[in-house]
Amino acid sequence: MVLSRALIALSESEKAERLVRREFFARSVVSRFVAGDGLADAIAAGEGLRREGIGAILDLLGEGTTDAVGAEGAADEYCRALRELHTRGLDATISVKLSQLGLNVDRGVCVENLLRVCGQARESGSSVELDMEGSADVDASLDVYRQVQRQHPDVRIALQAYLRRTPQDVESIRGLSPRVRLVKGAYAEDPAVALQHRDEIDEQFVFLAEWLARYGSAPAFGTHDERLIDRIVPLLQRAGAEDYEFQLLYGVRSDLQLRLAREGTKVRVYIPYGDAWFPYLTRRLAERPSNLRFFLRAALSARRNRG
Repeated sequence: MVLSRALIALSESEKAERLVRREFFARSVVSRFVAGDGLADAIAAGEGLRREGIGAILDLLGEGTTDAVGAEGAADEYCRALRELHTRGLDATISVKLSQLGLNVDRGVCVENLLRVCGQARESGSSVELDMEGSADVDASLDVYRQVQRQHPDVRIALQAYLRRTPQDVESIRGLSPRVRLVKGAYAEDPAVALQHRDEIDEQFVFLAEWLARYGSAPAFGTHDERLIDRIVPLLQRAGAEDYEFQLLYGVRSDLQLRLAREGTKVRVYIPYGDAWFPYLTRRLAERPSNLRFFLRAALSARRNRG
C-alpha cells in the first residue's frame, strides 16, 4: 500500500511527468495501456475486442479544463467519438471526466456540455459513463449526475469503494435506481477520507455490490481482482440481478477478460486514448505490482540498448 500511495502521488507531479516523457522507452510502455494518441487508435482497439465478444468504453485522457472554450472542445470530441462508434457499429460507450466538461469552471457549463454529449449518445444508440475523480469533486459530480439523470436515466456514474462516504452516497441516490460503476479507487486520499487497507476496501466493495444488486440498475464493476469477482457473481445471482457487467482496463489481464466473456459474463474494456497519459499510467502502475515490473523491465532494457 505504501508503494501504491507513492505512485498515486507521483501521478500528480509535473516534474516526474517531464522526466518520464523524456525517456524514449516510455512510448513502448504506454502503448500497452493506452490505445494511442487518436480516436482511430481507440476504434481499432475496440474492433479487436469485438472479435472476442467483448464491448468497449472509450476514454479521452485528460483532466481539468480551465475555461469554457476548452470544456466545449472536450464535449465536441466526445460527440465525434459517439458518431464514429455509431458508424462502425461498435458495442461501445464513452466515459467522460466532468472536469473536462467544465465542472471546476462553471457548473452550468458542465451540465450543458454533458447534456449535449448524452443527447448525441442517445441519437447514436450508445450511453455515457461518468468517471469519478478526487474526493473533493464527489459532491459536485453527484449534483451534476442528478440533474442529467432526469433526462438521461441510462447515464452511469462511477463511485469509489475506498471512500468512507460512498455508502451514504449510494443511499442519497437510491430513489433514482442509479446506474453505477463501482471501482476501488485510484487517487491519493487522506486516511480520514478513504480506507487504506486492502481487506477493508474489499469488504466495502462487496457491501456496495450487494447494495447495487438490490437497489441499482445495470451495475458495472471495475476490478481485475478475481477473488472479488468470485464473491460478487454469486451475490448478484442470488439477488436476481441480470443486466450487470464487469469492466476491465485495456492492457491489463486480457486472460481474465477472455475467461469472463467465454463464461457468458458481459465484459467491457476501458480503452484510454490521447496524449495526456502520464497520470493515467502511474495510477495503473499503483494498482498492480506486475504492471510496475513491466515498466521497470522496459526501462532497464532501454538503458542497456543505449549503453
